Amino acid sequence: MTGDNEFGEPGQVLWAPSAERQESSKLTAFARRIEAKHGVRFADYESLWRWSVEHLEEYWAEVWDFFDIAPGTAYDAVLADRSMPGAVWFPGARLNYAEHVLRRGEGRGAETALVSVSEDGTVSEVTWAELTEQVGAVATALRRMGVQPGERVVGYLPNIPQAVVAFLAAASVGAVWSACGPEIGLQSAVDRFAQLEPVLLIAVDGYRFGGREHDRRELVADLASALPSLRAVVQVPVLGTEPADGQTPWSELLAEPGEAAPVQLPFDHPLWVVYSSGTTGLPKGLVHGHGGILVMALAQSGLQNDPQPGDRGMSYTSTTWIMWNSMVSGLLTGSTAVLYDGNPMYPSVDRLWQLAEEHRLTSLGVSPGYLQACEKAGLHPGRDHDLTALRSLGVTGSPLPASSFRWVYDELGPDFVLRVFSGGTDFAATLVGGSPWLPVHLGEMSGRALGCHVESWDDAGRPVVDEVGELVILAPMPSMPLRIWGDEDGSRYHDAYFDTYPGVWRHGDWLTVTSRGTCVISGRSDSTLNRHGVRMGSSDIYQAVEALPEVAEALVLGIEQPDGGYWLPLFVRLAEGAVLDEALVDRIRSAVRTQASPRHVPDEVIEVPAIPHTTTGKKLEVPIKRIFQGIPVEKACNLGAVDDPTAVTWFAELAGKRR
Repeated sequence: MTGDNEFGEPGQVLWAPSAERQESSKLTAFARRIEAKHGVRFADYESLWRWSVEHLEEYWAEVWDFFDIAPGTAYDAVLADRSMPGAVWFPGARLNYAEHVLRRGEGRGAETALVSVSEDGTVSEVTWAELTEQVGAVATALRRMGVQPGERVVGYLPNIPQAVVAFLAAASVGAVWSACGPEIGLQSAVDRFAQLEPVLLIAVDGYRFGGREHDRRELVADLASALPSLRAVVQVPVLGTEPADGQTPWSELLAEPGEAAPVQLPFDHPLWVVYSSGTTGLPKGLVHGHGGILVMALAQSGLQNDPQPGDRGMSYTSTTWIMWNSMVSGLLTGSTAVLYDGNPMYPSVDRLWQLAEEHRLTSLGVSPGYLQACEKAGLHPGRDHDLTALRSLGVTGSPLPASSFRWVYDELGPDFVLRVFSGGTDFAATLVGGSPWLPVHLGEMSGRALGCHVESWDDAGRPVVDEVGELVILAPMPSMPLRIWGDEDGSRYHDAYFDTYPGVWRHGDWLTVTSRGTCVISGRSDSTLNRHGVRMGSSDIYQAVEALPEVAEALVLGIEQPDGGYWLPLFVRLAEGAVLDEALVDRIRSAVRTQASPRHVPDEVIEVPAIPHTTTGKKLEVPIKRIFQGIPVEKACNLGAVDDPTAVTWFAELAGKRR
């Protein structure tokens, strides 16, 4: 363990769990149970991980028993079919995701389940008893409205308690849930929801962000008109307006008491539909099942994250992003979920640290971009806020540079867990991340998640260690998609994940598995910089360039040319007052040469007014690369799923001029 300002080389240990902390974790109790039952001994986490993927059925059976999943029901087999795609998990079992959430409130009715914080600072709390009552009332109302198991209920909702209640109520009656945040534009919402043919839309009248109110009533009316399958529209009055004619007020769903009475469903009954980031064509509607999500969420929240009584967790997220679903799944361990609806940097950059102090958060989830913004703003969160309750900081969304690891430990102190993890909307789970048994290494993720047979493969399909390869998954996971919505013959599902390595999931990330068992994700494999046969993830370039005070943000592309050449431009959005003169260009190139790779020095450094991202904060590397390769904007990028469409237009115009 170290608390110095000098953290040394990548891979150095920044934090390690004490023997007492490791021994008291749920993971240790789980491992001891397996050791006693199966006659094995786990010397370390790597040996436990290896057993979990080599004895897949035994591992998931132990998870089932350890968390008492679906008491009173039996399953015919753990894994009846190992095919990928097409694995069949726990046939014969009957359960309901919502039932397991509500079970956590039994005997704890007066304790807080949800804390809601709006951008203006308004705070409200929902106890476990109130959550149970509200879910029961709304589930009863859905049944009264004729919603049947398998029908779709969609939410155009921000990160507020009503979204959690509506989701759990829909799950209780066996309806399929899908949601997106009200920041999503009309066409993007239609692209997501129309394919589902929903029977019910639950939508807000508007939302607040960045100190402004955004009225969405007209958009909601247009959205409803584009969904002819709807039988009703329910309005949630965030801005306090009255429902339009024909709309049902949310209060009416709560008016009559009722029981949630979760219907018992097959393991693979659809729970929700979530979407790929939607930057290339229509979003893929990924269908996940009640059982798969329940089993995976309990395994990961309950074992990898080491929950403790009284935990309060918050992730900065939107209902559009899978992190919202993951945050709600934290309720499965009895934790309190703190929901923030607003701009994370309004009215000041340290807003999330303020929330951590005010609500005594034990865990906080943020993006790498937020940490870098805090560092550039000169914030000192550990000095300026009481963060003594905060035990862990979760970071995901894009690669975290080593400099940000250093900043976290400089600012938050040495006895603190930085959980850097990577997973996917595709299977609503973490593939690589932390564990209560593992230390935190500078610039690296601590290890591979239990039950997730992750490897790094070279082009020939051979596993590699200590070098970059394709992230692949060799064995099925319970939360892998049941299917892609509307993909009747399974061809889209196959082409998306299994086209490169038959029977093996190719995730589309570059992964390095080190000889210590740690992992490094270095960007999307289809946007990787591959010059002269030397491959490099974009995160290495960003770490070097964005450390310069003149550079606010950068976007690097490696573009194969028709003549066999390779163009490597670096686009930079400058900090206020900075000028891209020859001296700065030289400094940028020098930073890449010395800190990243001399083979990946940009051919050109080009100033841009803005860098486009998905609505979940990922830079649009692949779509912009495709635009420069001559793909029309409408085929390369869904503008409705972009935070700044004008930024994409700027790149498209530049690409046209170059051609």
